[in-house]
Amino acid sequence: MINNFLSVSDYSILGFLGVAFAYFGTCVLLGSSMNKLPKDHGRAYAHDGILSAGKPRGAGFIFILAFVIATLLFGNLERETIIYLILTVAAMMTGFLDDCAKVSWGRLRKGLLDLVIAVMTAMTMVNFNGSEVLISLTGQTYELPPLVYGILAVILVWGSINVTNCADGVDGLSGTLSTITLSTIYFIMQTREAAPEFSYLILLFIACILGYLWYNATPSSLMMGDAGSRAIGLFIAIAIMKTGSPFLYVLVAFVLMVDGGIGLVKVALLRFLKIKILTKVRTPLHDHVRKNRKWSNAQTVFKFAIIQIMISAAVVWLSVI
Repeated sequence: MINNFLSVSDYSILGFLGVAFAYFGTCVLLGSSMNKLPKDHGRAYAHDGILSAGKPRGAGFIFILAFVIATLLFGNLERETIIYLILTVAAMMTGFLDDCAKVSWGRLRKGLLDLVIAVMTAMTMVNFNGSEVLISLTGQTYELPPLVYGILAVILVWGSINVTNCADGVDGLSGTLSTITLSTIYFIMQTREAAPEFSYLILLFIACILGYLWYNATPSSLMMGDAGSRAIGLFIAIAIMKTGSPFLYVLVAFVLMVDGGIGLVKVALLRFLKIKILTKVRTPLHDHVRKNRKWSNAQTVFKFAIIQIMISAAVVWLSVI
C-alpha cells in the first residue's frame, strides 16, 4: 500500500523494509506490552506444565497484529488477501479470548469455531483459485469437483489449526517448526513462480514469528497461547493451498502434524469408537520425548527441527527437478 503514496521505484527495497518492519515492530510491541497480557495458569496434564504458570500468554495477539499492520502497509491488498487477513484475525481472537478466560472454553466450542473459520477459508479458496490440484511427484494436475475440494480444504484447515495448537508446548518449538514449514512453502512458490503477492505475505508472517521467538527461546519470557498457534495453523493451511499442491502439507508440516496430531487421533478413536491405541505413548509427542526419553527442551526443539528441515529440503529439491 505504501507504494501507492510514495515514489518507490525499487520494489525489492520496499519489500526489505516491510520484512524489517514486521520483525522489529513485533519485537517492540511484545517488549512494551508483555506485562499487559494474561498470565498462564500452568497446564496440569503437560510435562513440566506448572513451570509456565505466571508467564504472559496470548502473545499471538501481538504478533498477528504486527503481521496485519505490516501487510496493510507493505502488501498488495486484493480482496482475497483482505478476506484471509480477516479470517486470520478471527482465528487469533478465538484463541486470545480463550487465553484470557479463567475457565477454558472447552474442545467442543473451540472446535466448532475452528470449523466455521475452515468453511469460510475453503469457500474463499475455491472462489478465487478454483479447485485444481497439482500432484508434485507426477507433475499432473487434476480438476476436483468444487464441493470435493471444499470438503478436503475444510479438513485441512481444521486439522492444521488444531495440530499446530497441540504442538505448542515447549519453548520455541511451535514457532520454530512453523517458521521451517512456511519457509519451505515460500521456496516452493518461488520455484513455481506461483502467487508472488501471497508469497511476500509469507515472509512478513515469518518475520513476525521470529520476533516472537526472540522472547520465546528457552527459557521463555512469554508464550504465544491459542491466539498465536491457531492463527499460525490457519495461515499455514492457506499458504500450502496457494501453492496449488495442498497434499504437500503432509510433508512440509510433517513434524507439526505428527506431534500434535497423534493426540487428536487418540482422543477421537477413544471417544467415538472406544478404541485405545498407543497407550504407552504420551501426547503430544513432545511431552513423550521429554518425560520418557529425558530430552531437554533444547534437544526437543533442535531434534524436531532437524527432522523437519531434512524432509523440507527433500520437498524443495523435488520441486526444483
